[in-house]
Amino acid sequence: MTNLLQPVAPAGEKPGAERLLELARRVLDIEADAVRALTHKLGEAFLRAHALIMATKGRVVVTGMGKSGHVARKIASTLASTGTPAFFMHPGEASHGDLGMITAQDVVIAISYSGESDEILKVLPLIKRRGAPVIAITGRAKSTLAIEADVHLDGAVEKEACPLNLAPTASTTATLALGDALAVALLEARGFGSEDFAQHHPGGALGRRLLVHVADIMRKGEQLPRSRVDDPLLPTALEEMSRKGIGMTAIVDEHDRLLGIFTDGDLRRYLERHDNIRGVRVGDVMIRNPTTIAAEKLAAEAAQVLEQKSLGGRLVVLAPDGTYVGALTFHDLLAAGVV
Repeated sequence: MTNLLQPVAPAGEKPGAERLLELARRVLDIEADAVRALTHKLGEAFLRAHALIMATKGRVVVTGMGKSGHVARKIASTLASTGTPAFFMHPGEASHGDLGMITAQDVVIAISYSGESDEILKVLPLIKRRGAPVIAITGRAKSTLAIEADVHLDGAVEKEACPLNLAPTASTTATLALGDALAVALLEARGFGSEDFAQHHPGGALGRRLLVHVADIMRKGEQLPRSRVDDPLLPTALEEMSRKGIGMTAIVDEHDRLLGIFTDGDLRRYLERHDNIRGVRVGDVMIRNPTTIAAEKLAAEAAQVLEQKSLGGRLVVLAPDGTYVGALTFHDLLAAGVV
């Protein structure tokens, strides 16, 4: 029985599935080549565009029509999220009042592969009259938009990935990559770091990883297991471990400075070598100089430490002076949505 979902190849051609995969791979190769070719085109124009945006006291207004408009929205979003205030302006709406968004303090990035988009060319003189410099991204250096712009970035591609060489495919991918290159260059120049990134991305898993600190989710106060070096392992230290329920106890001095830790894993290993633990002091069997983390560190860093080292899924938190202030478990990180 014929599988209706299986493409049927014409006589003499490869089977449908193989042909489709070959086509898909060709599309990816063409688009990858288009992006790779941009590296040889970067030069003075790119540096001038970068300098224009760095010098602006306003925002970056990104505009484009059709598929270029979709790319423009993404570029505006990437710029805004990486430290360069930006927004998208629909060129068709610009002549119906949205030009009021643009001031002389702004920079406009206009995207049109042909460089002859009617909607953009109609508002281009009005944008320039306002005094806002224009950076054009086109595939034609001799197009109207490229010539009239203050800076032209060449986004030309050898061919589209579309078999008809008509649908914008490789060209939109190349333009998007060019926008990303500009955004990252601006990010670097502004010294935009992970803390800045966190402030721009407070929602979702990314925000939790970048905004949540160890101090926000660590166990503290009465939740913390504490023992002294002279405490007998049985029953005192083991009872403290059981009461606090994180499979460990921290051994501290009279000033609450950390001396070592003892975990349920240490207990198992000790019992493998000894028949009796009565009379044993916890200070005699504690692990000295355990791995610790500071309360002000990101919770994501704590997760990385726990993943890289065999710590039994728990980590001791210290203040700068070595005082024992908290404990963190892998379950705490899970509950906070950090991992």
